[in-house]
Amino acid sequence: MRIATWNVNSIVPRLPRVLGFLEETAPDVLCLQELKNTTEAFPAAEIEALGYEVAAYGLGRWNGVGIVSRVGLSDVVRGLPGEPQFDGASEARAIGATCGGVRVWSVYVPNGREPDNPHYAYKLEWLSSLHSLVASEVSEGPFAVLGDFNVAPTDADVWDIALFAESTHVTKPERDALARLRDLGLSDVFPRPLKYDHPFTYWDYRAGNFPNNKGMRIDLVYGNAAFTGAVTDSYVDRNARKGKGPSDHAPIVVDLDL
Repeated sequence: MRIATWNVNSIVPRLPRVLGFLEETAPDVLCLQELKNTTEAFPAAEIEALGYEVAAYGLGRWNGVGIVSRVGLSDVVRGLPGEPQFDGASEARAIGATCGGVRVWSVYVPNGREPDNPHYAYKLEWLSSLHSLVASEVSEGPFAVLGDFNVAPTDADVWDIALFAESTHVTKPERDALARLRDLGLSDVFPRPLKYDHPFTYWDYRAGNFPNNKGMRIDLVYGNAAFTGAVTDSYVDRNARKGKGPSDHAPIVVDLDL
């Protein structure tokens, strides 16, 4: 089985790239984040034409998540039980489904903005809700949470840690939240890079950041023992970040012997 995750940074302009990725890389399951549209506006027909089932969750212009699968798609859940709201509104940041016997959650963790911003407190509350969800669902069967966590697990996961000293994504409370997820029996499926020595997954659009590998590893795959024990390969598809009009994130592809 091949499972991938990708923050596409708006599904509509990125649809040709997504369709090409599905045809060329042929994942059995693809988790998507930052759709930036509504559930009803998700371009399901084009993806279904390639033999995939689709489950999407979007509430408007920002955020939005989805799962597409060609190995079955059942027990779909949109949103986290008891998740917090931001500024009085819900956000579409998590969707779960069972695909080919694997329980997967596609997540788009809030950015946090700055440590003194209310969005940062919302981020930590949201991660607490994710912890509760994982605790209730993780089991002996293959289980994984995949997506844009907006947290770099270690200093090595940012291109220059000195530049992030006062920033989100690397603070101790955020990293502690990831550690609590791992304490539930999850492990970080560390991908191999296609180039350079560290598998960054995100590069800002500013000129030179991508070719100079000024990136971050904030897209993650966290799986339980049944999932990680079946992994035969994992890599960041850096090539998907190249060319005209890419997302600022690259997909992670995981191959499993299941």
